[in-house]
Amino acid sequence: MRTNEIIGWFEDIGLSDRPLVGGKGGSLGELTRAGIAVPRGFVVMTGAFEAVIAELERAGPVRSLVEALDPADLDATTGCSRTLRARIEAEPLPSHVRDQISAALSALCPEDPLTPVAIRSSATTEDAEDASFAGLQDTYLWVKGAEDAIRFIRSCWASLYSLESITYRRRQNLPEAGVHMAVVVQRMVDARTAGVMFTRSPTTGDRSVITVEGAWGLGSAVVGGEVTPDRWVIGKITGEISAREISDKHIEHLPSPAGGVVEAETPDVRRKAPSLSDEELQRLREIGRRVERHYGRPQDIEWAVDRSGEILLLQSRPETVWSSKDAAPVAAPADNPLSHVMTIFGGRR
Repeated sequence: MRTNEIIGWFEDIGLSDRPLVGGKGGSLGELTRAGIAVPRGFVVMTGAFEAVIAELERAGPVRSLVEALDPADLDATTGCSRTLRARIEAEPLPSHVRDQISAALSALCPEDPLTPVAIRSSATTEDAEDASFAGLQDTYLWVKGAEDAIRFIRSCWASLYSLESITYRRRQNLPEAGVHMAVVVQRMVDARTAGVMFTRSPTTGDRSVITVEGAWGLGSAVVGGEVTPDRWVIGKITGEISAREISDKHIEHLPSPAGGVVEAETPDVRRKAPSLSDEELQRLREIGRRVERHYGRPQDIEWAVDRSGEILLLQSRPETVWSSKDAAPVAAPADNPLSHVMTIFGGRR
């Protein structure tokens, strides 16, 4: 399989392809081409989304309905969101789109058609340096089989018209003609541990440290804020671990045999045990430094450690909070290393 107008394989795409593959897809392609370990996958490019929207527009307006909304009118926006999501999820896929997706899934998982994959929204406007749509569209984990994969791809397209996403765009006064949705499809990581890493302090902006947050199981428990993660602060150059906070990780997200994710109680022996070893922390530090060098700016990175101990990156996006303040003096190193640890973890997708 090679990249075409519908399917873009990670090894063939990069950030310059964001208009076709979205922010998440562009980042995963960029990481793959830079030699960073990423679960293999492809992007259902914006051409597929546009084909579906074009069919819908023939039957009735889509984008003009959104542009006519007053973001302060919650009832009208909610009604529009429900209508458009239902229309997108019910619209049959053009045969050439369905065929290309099915062929790509077979190429991605040749050993078993029920090999689990992750289906992740990748809007063209997300993860940009001046705005972030992170968390406004859908992600589906541990999806098995082509029919379910196609169903969830359609759900990702529909999530571009979620109440939150529509409201965000109307408040930003973004033209609907410039908003498109791609969808990332990649092999699932059976994660022993997963979490996030910031290549500058998320609380002070100090660029001399890396903050790592992690917990047992799939990363959805961490990014969704359902478990308090372990947290470490590591000197970016020295590797000194200057702060450790090991939490009581009472639950973890695990794959369901039937597909999807289930929440389970963490066994007592692991609840208060560190979810990463010092050696793994140092490997994450080196990966974080490498990714930051590649992009030339601080990054907010999602990662997972699989059952074999391999570290894989699931996403890297520009750090936006402190980057917007870079005109101000750079933060001085903090006397208390715990000041680099986030007290509240925000959701993301």
